[in-house]
Amino acid sequence: MADRMLQFVRLQQQTPPKRPASLRREDFNEIYDRFAPEKASAQASRCSQCGVPFCQVHCPLNNNIPDWLKLTAEGRMEEAYEVASATNTFPEICGRVCPQDRLCEGNCVIEAGFDSVTIGSVERYIVDTAWEQGWVKPPTPTRELPYSVGIIGAGPAGLAAAERLRIRGFQVHVYDRYDRVGGLMIYGIPNFKLEKEIVLRRWEQYAAGGIQFHMNVAVGQDVSLAELRERHDAVFIATGVYKARDIELPGSELQGVVPALDYLTASNRKGLGDAVPEFDGGALNAEGRDVVVIGGGDTAMDCVRTAIRQGATSVSCLYRRDKANMPGSMREVSNAEEEGVRFLWLSAPEAFLGGESVTGVRAVKMHLGLPDASGRQQVAPIEGSHFVEPASLVIKALGFDPEDLPLAFNEPALPVSRWGTLKVNYKTMMTDLPGVFAGGDIVRGASLVVWGIRDGRDAAEQIESYIMAKAEIPQAAE
Repeated sequence: MADRMLQFVRLQQQTPPKRPASLRREDFNEIYDRFAPEKASAQASRCSQCGVPFCQVHCPLNNNIPDWLKLTAEGRMEEAYEVASATNTFPEICGRVCPQDRLCEGNCVIEAGFDSVTIGSVERYIVDTAWEQGWVKPPTPTRELPYSVGIIGAGPAGLAAAERLRIRGFQVHVYDRYDRVGGLMIYGIPNFKLEKEIVLRRWEQYAAGGIQFHMNVAVGQDVSLAELRERHDAVFIATGVYKARDIELPGSELQGVVPALDYLTASNRKGLGDAVPEFDGGALNAEGRDVVVIGGGDTAMDCVRTAIRQGATSVSCLYRRDKANMPGSMREVSNAEEEGVRFLWLSAPEAFLGGESVTGVRAVKMHLGLPDASGRQQVAPIEGSHFVEPASLVIKALGFDPEDLPLAFNEPALPVSRWGTLKVNYKTMMTDLPGVFAGGDIVRGASLVVWGIRDGRDAAEQIESYIMAKAEIPQAAE
């Protein structure tokens, strides 16, 4: 057992063992094995216990990372879990899907040449241990309050708000149009990054704690926003963003040109045991096909790695910038390369070719120029550099935009920005509609799970303040 910190000089960085690419291509299981206790303790002891921990500063949740690393190094696992869960509603999920290379680990200040502490892997180890030991408890309040909150959306922001509010004693009702809790954590993220049991056990735990879930309920169809406002003392909108960004190119209507979320949802539903006719019929199944994925974010990496596991003949990723400018996690890019994905850097699609079904993507090579106002290098096509990439399945992974919520909810007064996201007062997280709050991707745009958790926790505080302040206002005598 490690009894002191600053071991980075003596110990090299190690992640948990990663299964060989040849094996992990064959299934959807998570690719990393679990840390052995002594290895987790040793890696945690590499932390330099900075006076100003940049890992914590660059975590959206401001997790007390040095504290739970020290506790792990000392073998005080239950205390480590208490510290980790004090600021993070789903540390076991963040330990798996957060892009630590861009956040905490990417800002670790251990001297150059020693490599960062493996923060994400230790976080995952702490909370997996806590689940096994029974330390994770349902959100049980010490007292019940007579006030209720309606939450629209059972993704990370909605669930984080629900958990916080339930602990404070509020009667919490979560409404979601899908049949399972989790949002994109269930239907968007593949099992090899986040096994579904990790999310589903939280659903069971929250239900045991008294949070009431109303699944297969579409707000605006099955119940109106106005009805929810009447039913509850406050409403929190955390629907996320699901509208796929598109690219209008010739041939977009061809069979075999599909949005990323449709493809990933079909794969995840199949893994959950659902009947998925589009998968069984081959429309959303990569088996035996030449697959081209367009995009460079984490969703694109999920698609290419899913296609590999489905038995695609070939998988290529078309991205108009170079590797250094990829918006997705470099760790995921590396995993995809190991598994046999071919990357076509500095390549942009121009058209989809074929008769009724797609047979290829006509693309052009791109040149990186000077940075624009945002700091990103501009791209321009190279004349005469056109080429055709064979494809019988093209997956467009170009990101997500908000749906038209004022139309969907039949509530024209719901304010939106010019990007379609909901407008809120950022101090109170309330929209222009009294008692209606919003957070997560529907406010900030497509983002990370960890930011959804942050918004949900912050919104819970604002909702509590609003309800309690309103309750203390004396009612006018009749």
